[in-house]
Amino acid sequence: MNPSTRRMLEFVLDNLVWFMLLFVLAIFSLTIPNYFQLGIFANIIEASSVLGVMSIGLALVIIAGHMDLSVESVAALAAMAVGILFCSAGIGVGFTLTPQWLMVPVSLLIAVAVGALIGAMNGFLVVKLKMSAFIITLASYIWVRGLVVAVSGGRSAQDLAPAIRWFGIQRLLGLPLTAWIAIACFVVSSLVMAKTPFGRHLKMIGGNETATFRAGIRVTRNLIIAFVLAGAIAGLAGWLLTIRTSGATANLGVGLLFNAFAAVVIGGVSLKGGVGSLPGVYAGVLLLSAINTAINLMGLPANFTQVIHGLLVLAAVLLDALKLRIRQKLA
Repeated sequence: MNPSTRRMLEFVLDNLVWFMLLFVLAIFSLTIPNYFQLGIFANIIEASSVLGVMSIGLALVIIAGHMDLSVESVAALAAMAVGILFCSAGIGVGFTLTPQWLMVPVSLLIAVAVGALIGAMNGFLVVKLKMSAFIITLASYIWVRGLVVAVSGGRSAQDLAPAIRWFGIQRLLGLPLTAWIAIACFVVSSLVMAKTPFGRHLKMIGGNETATFRAGIRVTRNLIIAFVLAGAIAGLAGWLLTIRTSGATANLGVGLLFNAFAAVVIGGVSLKGGVGSLPGVYAGVLLLSAINTAINLMGLPANFTQVIHGLLVLAAVLLDALKLRIRQKLA
């Protein structure tokens, strides 16, 4: 195989999920009335904002060769913390600051700090004490969600402070600011993974942790940072959830974890670690959102969403195995 053909094939393999997204959008636009319009595409991007942000943190840990099942519950706890403090109805205490715009950075800081704290706990137990990431983060998924229910008493916080809710109302170039926040997160995190030693080291750790350690790279520090980032980013997702719903409930975000895993796998991140890109994850998130929108427009039962998502994950795993074989032949 000549070098130009090899480069073209590698480009297709690296960006396969983007080609899938374009293909799906084209098929839906041709077969579903009123699908091909800017408003629908804007809704797809808007609906994917929370899931997209959550998927970033999950992808970082998986690329590093580990697992984090707690991100959904962490987002819910961060959302509940913001809801209780800055909502004025239900269980909200209506905390205010002067000037009111200060509530935006303070609420964001609280949400991110809550997530980072739980991420640090997970990272310490997994990395320092050499415990199973699957078991530790599964336990966190359970106890953190239980804490959300216990703190809220099963009730909701309503009527979020207008200064914070403003982010869910204001639009820029046809998209709400929450969607732009998600896009900015993907851009920044993609640059970090591609252009910084930290990003390169995470991939090396996920590919071969022992060899990376022997190369003099600080594996323990990088892994703990990855877990802290996953928690902090999940906290940001919880902040966005609070804005989208103008409050918080005990069951807020239920099911997001499975969708985040689907987006990460469809986006080309290998569950074995060491392989994957965050732009691909964003394409996976948009693909899921496009399918959900199509199902709603066609009036199909919501159960079809789970069926299609499951089939997509299965297809993504099979494609991952196929791409691995092709790359081995190219090597």
